[in-house]
Formats: sequence, structure tokens, C-alpha cells
Amino acid sequence: MQQQNYEEYWKFTNAFVDYKINTKFYKTLNICIDFIDKYKDEDYSPLKYVRLQKEINKVLPKHEASIRKSINQLVKMGFLKPFLVDYHPLTKEFLQSKTNKKSRTLLSKIVYSNFSANRAVNVEDDINHLSFLITTLVEHGNLTKEQITGLMLVDLSTYNEEFVSEKDIKHYEKLAVDIDFYTRKHNQVDYMWNLLGKLDDLVIVDSKLYFEEDAKQIFGEDLKVLTKRRDPYLHRLYKNQLQEECEEIYGNPMCVLEHLSYPVLIASHIKPFIESDDNEAYDPNNGLLLSRTIDSLFDLKYISFSDDGEMLFSNRIAEDVKEFWKEYRLENTILNDERKNYLAYHRNLMAERDAKA
Repeated sequence: MQQQNYEEYWKFTNAFVDYKINTKFYKTLNICIDFIDKYKDEDYSPLKYVRLQKEINKVLPKHEASIRKSINQLVKMGFLKPFLVDYHPLTKEFLQSKTNKKSRTLLSKIVYSNFSANRAVNVEDDINHLSFLITTLVEHGNLTKEQITGLMLVDLSTYNEEFVSEKDIKHYEKLAVDIDFYTRKHNQVDYMWNLLGKLDDLVIVDSKLYFEEDAKQIFGEDLKVLTKRRDPYLHRLYKNQLQEECEEIYGNPMCVLEHLSYPVLIASHIKPFIESDDNEAYDPNNGLLLSRTIDSLFDLKYISFSDDGEMLFSNRIAEDVKEFWKEYRLENTILNDERKNYLAYHRNLMAERDAKA
């Protein structure tokens, strides 16, 4: 097993998570392509990079750091080549897509052939992380979110195999837990997970990634139910109800565990959305307003809660994480009978995950 640098991981920070037609992703990419075409005979320089940032800011005003992140995301995904000299040959066809189905297919082709998490505007790199991940998926049939979290610790500059063996997958999955990687770098993991769910012929079912054809054979007619999409309006109402509950109890929306008013709070399902019927999916009793960190731990069944609000820990979680969170608990004011029933379901899911570990 190779020597692992704990801070060497697939750095995929996102400014965009929606790649459909006429989104900010499309508009930013279009500005970049026009800029590259216009100044294709000019060598790269920091000043040229700044000019591109200003061009984007004219059309889509935002903080400078966000603009730089936007451009770097386009480079990492393979749409733009480093040093602003060229772009993927399918990029213009992608921008001219008339349907989201076509744009999804072209997105899949571009990122599969040219994705590198190590690349940046001024950094070239030929390592294709997505191709490596897909090849690993071919060999194993499916990959859990925890396994993909572990894969993001594989240093492909020194890893000499075309895919990760079953033994190595277990090693990296355990390593991710031992170094608390997901808690510290959950954004990068979630961005990768989101991208995988947007690619052709891939499907996520109950936090596992499959090829769609394989998933159809395994789940049959149930696949449509298991991969159902959230109704954006009903989900908005569901989150509003959780926020209103917090306002009534605490005075304003906040994480119900930490009692902190974070700028971003997650309406976290207790019984997973894909396992809920239409009533359960948007029942506020099947939800908790949580910070990103707590939502991540809760969603992956690393933590759960007893009927009296005590935090319960998976045996897959590191001891220092347990020590940090051990005094936190949910208050009785939010533990109504309906929510306790959902929490009992969640505890069983955590026990099932632990039994398989």
C-alpha cells in the first residue's frame, strides 16, 4: 500500500451545481469561450486572467473569489484548457444544445474524457480522475458514497493500477473515516457526488452509484420510485415549515443541535427521501434543520438520536469526533411522537450500515 499524504485529495471545488441550459454555468462558459476566441493569439498572463474575470463580472456580478472558482471549475471539468489557450472541441456544441438531454450527453462526454481535479487555470495536469472512478465502477458494479469519499484520497500520480481493488477500497474508505475526511472536506465530496448524478447512464439509488442498465436489472420497476425527483415547491414548503418551527421555539432559524444561526441550513430528512412515500417526503416531522456538518454525518448514518435526544454514534466514526459531539443533544421541544417514529427508522438504518462495515 502506498504512503498516503492525508491532505492529498481530489480538489473539486464548485461554483456551479446546475449544468442545464441557460443557467449561470452556461452563461459563464459562453463568456469564457468568446474571450478565448477573441484573444487566442495572446499568450497567457495574470493580467489576461484578470481581464477575463472582469468580463464575467460585467454580465454576472459576483465576488472575485467566486469568479475565479467558476473559471477553475470549467478547467477542472475539462471544458477549458489551462492557460486560457483553447477549449474542448465539443464545448461549442454543448453551448448550442437545444435540449437538456443533449446537453447532459455532451457534458458526460466532455468530463469523462477530460476531467482532472488537479488542473487549474495556470496548472496543467493529464490525470483523469473521473475516468479512473468510472473504471473502478465497472469493476465493482456499484460504489457507495463512503467508498467514493475514500477514492478521493487516492493519489493517482503514484497509484499504478487502472482501478481500485476491493481490498484497497476498504483501505481508503477506512482511511477517510480515520482522518475525518468527509467532515472536513464534505463540500468537495458532495460536489463530486452531484456531478456523478448528472452524467448519462449513471444513477444514484440509496446513496449508491450504479450504471443505469445495472440498476434497472437490480431494481426493475422500483427504480423510478427509488430515483424520484424532489418537487421543488413542496420541498420549499417543507423547509419553510422547519424554519418556522425554529422561529417559534428559538426565535429564529438555526441548527436544532448546535443552536447556531448558520447562513446555510439543511432541511435534513430523517427517513431518507427516496424511502419515503409522498406524505412522508414533505412531512416536517420527518425533518430536522441542521448545519452542513451535522447534516452530512446524519445523512451518512454516522450519527443518530435516541427518543430523549441523546446523540448516538456509529461504530464507523472516529473517536475524536465522538468526543467532540458527545455532549450535544436534541431538546424535548422538537421531539414529538411523529419525529420519534422517524428517528427509530433512522437508528435501524445506522445499525444496518454498521453491521455491514
